[in-house]
This record gives sequence, C-alpha cells and structure tokens, in this order.
Amino acid sequence: MSQHPALPSRPLRVRLAGATLAAVGAVIALAGCSPIVNMQAAPEASDTACADLVVLLPDTVADQPARETDAQGTGAWGDPATVLLRCGVPPLGPTTDRCVSVDGIDWVIDESQAPKYLFTTYGRTPAVEVLVDNDVVSGTSAISDLSRAVGVIPADGGCTSVEDATPAE
Repeated sequence: MSQHPALPSRPLRVRLAGATLAAVGAVIALAGCSPIVNMQAAPEASDTACADLVVLLPDTVADQPARETDAQGTGAWGDPATVLLRCGVPPLGPTTDRCVSVDGIDWVIDESQAPKYLFTTYGRTPAVEVLVDNDVVSGTSAISDLSRAVGVIPADGGCTSVEDATPAE
C-alpha cells in the first residue's frame, strides 16, 4: 500500500503538532515574563538555612506576584518589584529601633527611608531583611506572608522592651 506523496505520514503530523505547541507555549511564556530583578546576595546567602527558606517562598506576597531574581538567597514580588527579600544578612545587635512580632517572627523596622521600610529579623541567624515599598503594599502584610518561610530559621533570641532589661550593677 503506497502513501500519497503530498500527505505526510501520521508520525510526522504528530511531531509537527508537538513542535508547534512547544513553540507557541514558549512564546506565551516569554510574553508574560517580567525582567529578572537584579539583586545583590547577602554575605551569608549560601547558608543552608537560606536555601531552606528560599524553597518555601510564596508565589504572592501582599497580593504581588513573585519575580525571578539573579542572586542566591533572594526573593522579589511585584512589577515593578515592591517587596525584596535577602537572606543571609548579618544579625542585628541590641538596638533601640522599633521591634515588632508578627506571626511569631521578630522584626526590627528601619523607617529612615520612609515610605520604604526595611524589616530585619531579630534573634535569627542568619538574619533576613525585607524591603517594602509602603506606598504600594502594607509592610505588615508582606512580612506576615513571608513568616512561614522565615520561620524555618530557628529563633535564638527576640525582641525585648526596656522593662525587660536588667539594670547594671
């Protein structure tokens, strides 16, 4: 039984259909992509605790979609990026800056660049910092959405108040 020369065989049609679907899928995927967020890795970003944290980062933070970053131990959300996370920053020492506890994670808040707020974990090593553009998203919502991932780094201390301090003798 001979085949008509103008018609491709069934296997060829299947291969062509598969290749076409793959090409269309790639074009759709590329059309929806935002540029990679350029970030600088923190000094201790290679700590295994940061790797454990990164795999737990959520797909959305404060209703902002996740973005791809180009540095180890980082995460970004929003287009343009409105929430930036870096794991592996040096832990903070004692401070008089405001410290809050959100979902069991203690954070020191640097408000010096308001409305951009820098939240840094307190009492966790390595420390995690989250920069939030408060004109776009709520800082409390952002750090709350990140608490599950940040919680993989065990606490070895936490916020205290002046009332908790022991007077020097």
